[in-house]
Amino acid sequence: MEYFKHYINGKFSDGLEQFETLNPANGKPWASFPAASEQESNSAIESAHSALYDGPWSKLNATQRGKLIHKLGDLIAKHASELGDLETQDSGKLAVETRAQSSYVADYYYYYAGLADKIQGEVLPIDKPDMQVFTTREPIGVVVAIVPWNAQLFLAATKIAPALAAGNTVVVKASEQAPAALFKFAELVDESGFPPGVINIITGFPEPCGRVLTTHPKVARIAFTGGTEVARHIIRNSAENFAHVSLELGGKSPMIIFEDCNIEGAVNGIIAGNFGASGQSCVAGSRVFIHRSIHSKIIALVTERAKSIVVGDPLDSKTQVGPLATENQVERASKVVQNSITQGASLVFGGKKPSQHKEGWYFEPTLLDCPDQEFDCVKTELFAPVISVIAFDTEEEAIAMANDSDYGLGSGVFTENLARAHRVSSKIHSGIVWINTYRAISPISPFGGFKQSGGSREAGIDAIHEYTRTKTTWINTSSEPMSNPFIMR
Repeated sequence: MEYFKHYINGKFSDGLEQFETLNPANGKPWASFPAASEQESNSAIESAHSALYDGPWSKLNATQRGKLIHKLGDLIAKHASELGDLETQDSGKLAVETRAQSSYVADYYYYYAGLADKIQGEVLPIDKPDMQVFTTREPIGVVVAIVPWNAQLFLAATKIAPALAAGNTVVVKASEQAPAALFKFAELVDESGFPPGVINIITGFPEPCGRVLTTHPKVARIAFTGGTEVARHIIRNSAENFAHVSLELGGKSPMIIFEDCNIEGAVNGIIAGNFGASGQSCVAGSRVFIHRSIHSKIIALVTERAKSIVVGDPLDSKTQVGPLATENQVERASKVVQNSITQGASLVFGGKKPSQHKEGWYFEPTLLDCPDQEFDCVKTELFAPVISVIAFDTEEEAIAMANDSDYGLGSGVFTENLARAHRVSSKIHSGIVWINTYRAISPISPFGGFKQSGGSREAGIDAIHEYTRTKTTWINTSSEPMSNPFIMR
């Protein structure tokens, strides 16, 4: 059993209460974590507030902040394998993926380290004589970053890095499900030399930890990635402190496969978009619309490829699909698949827990062929390796079905017709459109959705502006005194 500690005000501390997490590969306890109490949650916020307004952090210039952020990136890159293995043991994600993602997370810190001293205001061409007016961008304040279990290091980086670059301080709430990697990350924060309180890392349950973090009067911004129901609670809680709230929520992303696509590329896109990360991705392309003329061909090719997919131990480099993170996910996926079959969907392959894996929370890669979208598997975000396939006849029909969802995070279009690619992508209601590729990300590219997938953007230059507030300064340059306020000119 491994034991982890909170990181508050530059110190590691045992929590008043502890809880265990289970290894998804075998369902057994492997690590113990502190569950933040009301007192500890308050302490994390108070330390961040003190560091921002009273500590040395506020006295560092932007270039100095950037150097610290860059150093943190170096330490992440150095420890990427260790971070990845911890995340795999705690979440069940493939080690080959978590190691690579951990290494790439360093690039997010490098990117924002470079932007730290490039946040600037502007001089306004004001319509008043003898007035110089300019704007500056200041830190927004204490930022609470709440991240889910499925990619904690990455999703934390998209919040921590721009927040720090803009001069804020941060309290990170790691998910109570699989928080190990972020607690190891806390050790790297400590080693990198940030002043105490600049970055605080805790975990805990909605009550009291989540409530305190989202209602505290000294919190200026809440950056949340997770589910829509939790988001609604956060929005309601933020009425207590009027904190700015950014939301990156779930998805039920469409993939449109046209008859003129590169067949091999489309098949690879379907597999990557649904079986990558064992389907546990908010951008999983789980609604696949295929032109009727190639519908059977694509299904046959995906089915053939699925036969060779290796399901197994996520630490084994040969494994291609690992376990799901929780037993509840397996039960939920099984129930939705069975309900969909009862409703009239055809099970092409998969649909159950693999017989060779008695222990752990595994679920077979699954494909359901559906006559239309009125099926549980098409409407429900599963966080499991389950594909729902629907045939279409016209471009207009495909676009209409793709947009017929409460979500709007990611989408994919596979076609060799450049005009069609532009035409269709402009009509899809989603924050991200991948054309002839899928699940590509970059610190340079904004990430976020439409509709119930949230309206905020993470990554890219725009994200850093969301962690600042604009101040406008007016200077009267006239040598004459200010005019009599009771004489209008």
